Amino acid sequence: MRFFAAIRIAFRALLRNKMRAVLTMLGVIFGVGAVITTVSLGDGAKFMVKQQIATMGENVMLIFAGNFQRGGVSFGSGSSSTLTLEDMEAIRREVPGVRNISPEVRTSRQIIAGGLNTSTSIIGASPDYFAIRSWTIKDGAFFSEPDITTASKVAVIGKTTAQTLFEGSDPVGQVVRVSMGGGSTGGSIPFTIIGVLNPKGSSPGSGMDYDDCLIVPYTTAMKRLLNSPTLRGINVQTETMEMMPEVQQRIADLLRQTHRIQAGRPDDFTIRSQEELASTMSATQETMQYLLGGVAVVSLLVGGIGIMNIMLVSVTERTREIGIRMALGARPRDVLAQFLIEAITLSCTGGVLGILLGVLASKILTQVKNWPTLTSPDAIMYSFAFSAAVGIFFGFYPARKAAQLDPIDALRYE
Repeated sequence: MRFFAAIRIAFRALLRNKMRAVLTMLGVIFGVGAVITTVSLGDGAKFMVKQQIATMGENVMLIFAGNFQRGGVSFGSGSSSTLTLEDMEAIRREVPGVRNISPEVRTSRQIIAGGLNTSTSIIGASPDYFAIRSWTIKDGAFFSEPDITTASKVAVIGKTTAQTLFEGSDPVGQVVRVSMGGGSTGGSIPFTIIGVLNPKGSSPGSGMDYDDCLIVPYTTAMKRLLNSPTLRGINVQTETMEMMPEVQQRIADLLRQTHRIQAGRPDDFTIRSQEELASTMSATQETMQYLLGGVAVVSLLVGGIGIMNIMLVSVTERTREIGIRMALGARPRDVLAQFLIEAITLSCTGGVLGILLGVLASKILTQVKNWPTLTSPDAIMYSFAFSAAVGIFFGFYPARKAAQLDPIDALRYE
């Protein structure tokens, strides 16, 4: 009962100086709001990464062509043509634990159907690619091994590309023409659409549309579109998740052997598993989250200093009141508890307002900037607890100062 009475006294003290209380709480409000917003952005980014990794399929690892280096400068994975179909066949033949494997080549071309056209990604792959990347068919069918053998001019189309070119009509059986570049003199190659893919959606963060694509047999893409014998990469799906490290090591050893890379020399390829891709992406986001979180914590500490300052002023202003309470029987610990509860009430009220501000800011960022946010109950609980801790830490000294006042001196204070 005494505790609730102290809270009522604390709120009355705050309401006596509303403007001063609001100004004092601003630091805590913005600090907690920044913490909530930062954590929401970080959790939203992690959720986005999980979604992106999930679109890759299960137990998937990607082998990219190697780094090209000149003068000590790396141009990144895929900048050098070091992977071939022979590499893929060697992996299929000699590495146990591989369930599916598909080469991958890519280009971006203008696609024309009737009077409509669009620029989209063209992926050259084998039938295993659909199983590896968890693509499912909506209408029609995937292409098959005979299409690979004969380099057929058939294609499976993504939902976005289909809607752009065919505007609601059935694309299956219709023909699209893939521009070969060079403007009007470059010519084009006709492809028959044999299937429409179920949608995978867009990346919440980058906005990249996974459904804006045209997938064709890799032999067709390599011979008719790219005229190149090398691959952009190789997609591998292992039998189980537990087998991935062993399979990855076996593939690395095999490729070093077939590429005749001497001991001590760097690989001319890069292998990335789903876990590595997820950890790499998450590590970058967590670094930014910690940085922004540190700024938010500084704001909270500044807010705590403001609370200490205003509580010291309050103790000075109410010295005579403290003396009267002590004269009527209040013990030093009662005075300490009263002022400490006032400081905690001040910081917790600011914490609640900061939580509302943080949740509102997160929703605005999602609506206006399309940034993924995810406000978790844990983030709200920890932010509120931290604001309460700020009130205890920065309110203790003024409360202790009030509790140590001499009743006689306090009653004489003017």
